[in-house]
Amino acid sequence: MEILLLERLVPEAQAWLEARHHVEVRPELGQDPAALRKVLYNVQGIVLPRKLPITREFLDFAPVLRVAARLHAGTDNTDLEACREHKVRVVQAVSAHVRSNAEFLLASLMLLFRRGIAASLNGDRQAQATMGREMHGATIGLLGIAPTAHTLAGMLEPLGAKLIGYDPAVHHTAPIWERLGIQAVSLQDLLAWSDAVSVQVLYGSRYQHFINDKVLAHCRPGQLWVGISRSDLIEPNAFAAALSDGRIEAAVLDGTDVGFASRGTPLHDARNLHITPRLGAMTRESRVRASWYVVQRLHETLTSPPPNSGFDQLLSAPMGLGDSDFAPR
Repeated sequence: MEILLLERLVPEAQAWLEARHHVEVRPELGQDPAALRKVLYNVQGIVLPRKLPITREFLDFAPVLRVAARLHAGTDNTDLEACREHKVRVVQAVSAHVRSNAEFLLASLMLLFRRGIAASLNGDRQAQATMGREMHGATIGLLGIAPTAHTLAGMLEPLGAKLIGYDPAVHHTAPIWERLGIQAVSLQDLLAWSDAVSVQVLYGSRYQHFINDKVLAHCRPGQLWVGISRSDLIEPNAFAAALSDGRIEAAVLDGTDVGFASRGTPLHDARNLHITPRLGAMTRESRVRASWYVVQRLHETLTSPPPNSGFDQLLSAPMGLGDSDFAPR
């Protein structure tokens, strides 16, 4: 076995890869760690599902592995240092989902602005008409200036929304704000001025519970929230309080970590919190983009010289905007 697919690719990309390499498709192994370890010994390339971690132990069972790829973003479950030591290239199709995530955030905002639509979509033909709001003239706060925010800003501006933004890792004088047509403000002002907040912060452990009581104290009453960032960014008790007392009227969060709103937690019974199962990246188009990016990187890696022949220099070459390639150093 040369390449092991634990997650299926779109058929045309998978066929392209199978025409050039020995490929086995075994998604069931992603749920059976013991069985997976038994077949890793001769795998040179692997495509992993989102939740399967890459650890030192995993790599010890894969002595000839050269490239590990995912169709999704996020490296918190990947031991990058161990991958460098084992000379394993880590590939993620990050930019493949930028537009689909931006469209998801826009759709979520519009549904919250016009929530009467949701009742009808759920099959209630006798739903009571509810008063909505228009996006035109509304102030939308972009919390985080990740690539998805770039695309979302371009969608919101023609609708007549006023865009303000804050990113903990980007200075308010950085030229990116002006280029995107976003007014850079403080975090306090973003919360105080926004009719709705879209959260797309690039998560790192230093941002755990970044959105807490102190931050949410500045919310404009009746605010709407949408987000695609990891839920670890949010302190659950503080968010539950804001949803309960009217500071946040309603929220849509795309995918949450285990325990965030599970039974027995303050957020479990919050009727104005809507959690979707990571739908932002789930479009046919983004799947096609991600599949082709991954198969090309797999083929490129496995047909190039091994790391001890200068391969590390090839891997450190810059990739396209938003693509994620973690090379051995």
